[in-house]
Amino acid sequence: MQDGRGSQPALGCGVLEWFAKGRFPVCLAPMAGVTDFIFREICKDLGADVMVTEFVSAEGILQADARTRKYTEFSETQRPVGVQLFGADGHRMGEAARKIVDWKQPDFIDINFGCPVNKVVARNGGSSLLKDCPLLAAVANGVVRAVGGQVPVTAKMRIGWDSESINAVEVARTLEDCGVRVIAVHGRTRSQGYGGEANWEVIDAVARAVAVPVIGNGDIASGAEVARRRRETAVAGVMIGRAAMGNPWVFREAKEFMECGGTPVPVLLAERWDLVLRHCRLAVASARYGNERQTLTSMRTRLMAYCKGFPGAKELRQKLCHVVAVGEIEDLAAFSIGQAGESGHA
Repeated sequence: MQDGRGSQPALGCGVLEWFAKGRFPVCLAPMAGVTDFIFREICKDLGADVMVTEFVSAEGILQADARTRKYTEFSETQRPVGVQLFGADGHRMGEAARKIVDWKQPDFIDINFGCPVNKVVARNGGSSLLKDCPLLAAVANGVVRAVGGQVPVTAKMRIGWDSESINAVEVARTLEDCGVRVIAVHGRTRSQGYGGEANWEVIDAVARAVAVPVIGNGDIASGAEVARRRRETAVAGVMIGRAAMGNPWVFREAKEFMECGGTPVPVLLAERWDLVLRHCRLAVASARYGNERQTLTSMRTRLMAYCKGFPGAKELRQKLCHVVAVGEIEDLAAFSIGQAGESGHA
């Protein structure tokens, strides 16, 4: 399937096993403020194969910042799971990666070369490194040298800084030469942000240019789309991000579609509300975001994403903007399900 430049490296345990013997992992993309401990647990239950934490700052890890360290937490049931780091100093990145491995024993360390957010780019992290391949290589080498003998190092990148500097193949070859074992490619440039369409031709070219597994990311929102990318490109797996925010059932759908084909069975409205309430209750119980009021206030955007396509979604979103207690959401769920009647569909 790949035209790689060398023999495929021997596969180890954990994340690398997902690329052995024709397996095709469907992964949850790391998203700041979204893929926290609880949401990863939910997506794992619904069929996500490989998980990555929200990104963490290497400097925050080295300063033993408690808030930063919180983002590295995961459960045994979430494995294989990696911790994603960002930074622009190879030595410091390596030190931080070693600390994380000692603390948490993740299945892999992932390097962020894709984040387009200004506050990250301004610190010469994330996708800014796509403009400086020598510095990018120094960062990758620093992490691989620090932990490569203990856990695999992976990387997530975009296809380039802008439309005039699409250099994904060059960057991927550099990462492979540095010892990075898996590369995830988001098919947009940094300047695109999340607008426009993902360029799967470039993702495919990257997958054919290197011998390590390449994961494709961008505009995947259904099981049919997962199957299409598996069929039409050389990627070894896919990664789903924004589509999972409102529809984490997409992982289950992808598995069912690849195994059986055909039209997936729609998720009933009651099941959707059950998951919304489960997420809220787990978040409140964890006290990660403060008390009940603080937790639900912080979750309002997430709740509105879940309710996209629900009956009366416009009015529902307006009400969700003001919820401060789980009981209020329970009442909205009961009313919504009752209004849907016998069809039970969102």
